[in-house]
Amino acid sequence: MYCLIAAEAALFVILVVAYLFYVGKSVTGPTPAILSLPIFISVCLLSSSLSIHFAVAALRKGKTVAFLLWWLLTIALGAVFLGGTAREWHHLIYEEGLRINTNLFGTTYYTLVGLHALHVSVGLLLLGTVALFALFQRVRQEHAGKVDVLSLYWHFVDAVWVVVFTVVYVIGR
Repeated sequence: MYCLIAAEAALFVILVVAYLFYVGKSVTGPTPAILSLPIFISVCLLSSSLSIHFAVAALRKGKTVAFLLWWLLTIALGAVFLGGTAREWHHLIYEEGLRINTNLFGTTYYTLVGLHALHVSVGLLLLGTVALFALFQRVRQEHAGKVDVLSLYWHFVDAVWVVVFTVVYVIGR
């Protein structure tokens, strides 16, 4: 997992640098000023790091029901984040006219934010798989170490959002 995270971090660094390099260089079309701060969905995603931490801690203590409840909360918070991202994209595409091929801002914005959304989606699929196993009582205390590996990925996805949020919605505007 550490190797995957290192490789993914390198990819995100490249995209963040590209975004910062190209922001403000579009001569036509919408600019980053059209973005609104996604505070609520950001709080949801960052809160999911706490809920997944509590889930793993509960599993380490053998509390499988508490594990499942915290795990499902993590999934719900991640889903709210993705829904908010989809809503933002709908607004940007249909009301602001920003598409991936509109200008440099559109290209770098959708690439960076889209790659993060893809990582959240993959994470939710993995979390959902574990939840299904837990629902059928196939996740036990001795699996805590394996489940914790997945939580590392989720923490990474949340940490990347802090960087993306800062670069795109704070600095890049």
